[in-house]
Amino acid sequence: MWRDAALVAGKDLRIEWRSRVGANQVAPFAVLVLILFAFAFDADRDLLARITAGLFWLAVLLSALLAVQRSFAIEVADSGRDALRLAGLDPAGIFLGKAAALTAQLVALEVLLAAGVVVLYGTQLTSIGLLAATSVCATVGLAGAGTIYGVLAAGVRVRETLLPLLLLPVAAPVLLAATRATEAALIGTSADGWVWVQLLAVFAVTYLAAGALAFGPLLEEA
Repeated sequence: MWRDAALVAGKDLRIEWRSRVGANQVAPFAVLVLILFAFAFDADRDLLARITAGLFWLAVLLSALLAVQRSFAIEVADSGRDALRLAGLDPAGIFLGKAAALTAQLVALEVLLAAGVVVLYGTQLTSIGLLAATSVCATVGLAGAGTIYGVLAAGVRVRETLLPLLLLPVAAPVLLAATRATEAALIGTSADGWVWVQLLAVFAVTYLAAGALAFGPLLEEA
């Protein structure tokens, strides 16, 4: 399973590296979202400072939708899903590999967005350990949920509109917990933030376990 996961993750990351879709489309979109928020709340800098964490994770979530769609769009083309099914790979390995590749892309995007928050919003990043733990746990949770619902939506013609309807309700608890943990890190109350990180870890493990068990039947049905 782990060998198959490494193969699938490597394949997805090589495709993204060569196509530059993430760098040329997803990353500019995420930065543009931050810029729009900065313009919208520029008149009230105190309010902007209070909602920085929520704006950051909202930008991550919107970008994650694009990344998930891209992850499965490459499988739809040229009967890629059929090739995955016929390759003899462990379905759990396929799921973990695609989730790992998506996690790596989102982490890179979050680093870029963190720099954007510092430049555009004047935010000072404190409690780096808490911020890093929040980012990892929340990103793994989003990637796991996105991979589960991405394969469900990939087989239908309206996948571009169906995926947000399926994913957003599941991602909402992750977004809420990540926002609370990030707020605690930014205002210096790290003890409160670690409670939310534990909840994020529970979400991440739950989504990964559910995906590893269900991905095979979901891939066949899709």
